[in-house]
Formats: sequence, C-alpha cells, structure tokens
Amino acid sequence: MKSLMLTVTMVATFLSTYAQSDKFTAAMQKSLAMLDSAKTTQDLTTVSNAFERIGDAEKTQWLPYYYAALALTNSGWADPAVDKDKNAEKIAALLDKAEAIEKNAELYTIRNMSATQQMLVNPQERWQTYGQQASSALQAGMKLDPNNPRLYYLQGMSLFNRPQQFGGGKDVAKPVFEKAEQLFKAEQPKPLYPHWGQKQTEDMLEKCK
Repeated sequence: MKSLMLTVTMVATFLSTYAQSDKFTAAMQKSLAMLDSAKTTQDLTTVSNAFERIGDAEKTQWLPYYYAALALTNSGWADPAVDKDKNAEKIAALLDKAEAIEKNAELYTIRNMSATQQMLVNPQERWQTYGQQASSALQAGMKLDPNNPRLYYLQGMSLFNRPQQFGGGKDVAKPVFEKAEQLFKAEQPKPLYPHWGQKQTEDMLEKCK
C-alpha cells in the first residue's frame, strides 16, 4: 500500500511539474513573439513587464528576467528620449533577480549594453564610470563563458566605435567580429535561450571591409 501511495505521489508530482513547464514554455514563446514584433518604446515596456510577471510566477527561471531586461535595453537603443539612467536602474534590478537564480554570461551582455547606453549620454564625462563598467561586464562574462558569441560581438562594437588613437577602429574590431561569427556558427542554443547577434555581426563585418 505504501508503495502504491509513493508511486501515485511521484506520478502526481511529475504531471504537476510537466504542466508547469508546459505553461512556462507557452508563456515564454508568446512573449518572445511579442518581443520580436515590438516597434515602440511602449511595446518594449509592455513585453518587459510580461516577462517579469513570468519570472515572478516561476521563481526558479532566470530567462524571463533576462528577456525583460533585454526588452528595456532595446528601448534604450531605439529611443533617444528614454532616460538611460532610470532605464538602467530597472535593468539592473531585473538582472539581479536573474543572477540570484543563475549567474551566467548572458546576463553580462545586458549589463554591458546598459552601461554603454549610460556612457553614451556624455562619453567624455562618463567614460571613466560607465565605460569601465561596460568593459568589466564583458570581462566577467568571458570568464564565465569564453565561447559566448554575443560577448565578442559587443566587444567588437566597442572597438569599432572607439577612436583609433585610443586603440579602436575597424581594423582592430574586424578579428573580434570574425571570432564572434565563428562562435555563432558553432552555437547550438537550447530552446528559449538567447540566439541574437549573428546578423548584426555579419553586418559589422561588411563595414570592416
């Protein structure tokens, strides 16, 4: 009888976990489609909030918080009117939630972009603070995953946009983009995991010719 009860309990637990996983996947796929089709700052804010709700409901998944932060980062690139400092505060809060669940290199790609956006508000005055934060994020990410192609794409962007007299320029950036391209071609991301960056890398390689 005890054996039967144990079996029933195990089956019930498995079915409950499977149902939760299936619900999580469906919610993530729906929100990812919203992210792909987002056109305005409001669209990106809406989808960021949707991802955050998924993360708060699941409590053990870092991906929703990652995508919530990515959506806000995208709005920072797309909309000059976005307050980069306030946006960065929200992004950092989301990434802290994600990192409490799992510390990984993907989170550092967002930290890099967020700090870069803050730096670009006033590069001359902000380089020492936010430029260094962006660089440190790349270094930390590469320690966790030296084969993450998005990190090399972002490093290449930093070098491409840096003046030649400070060690930048397209000739310096090109081999970094080439490494990113190689890593993208070898990448086999899990379902729902980040896979952006290959097209952007290929576009930058064209500019480096």
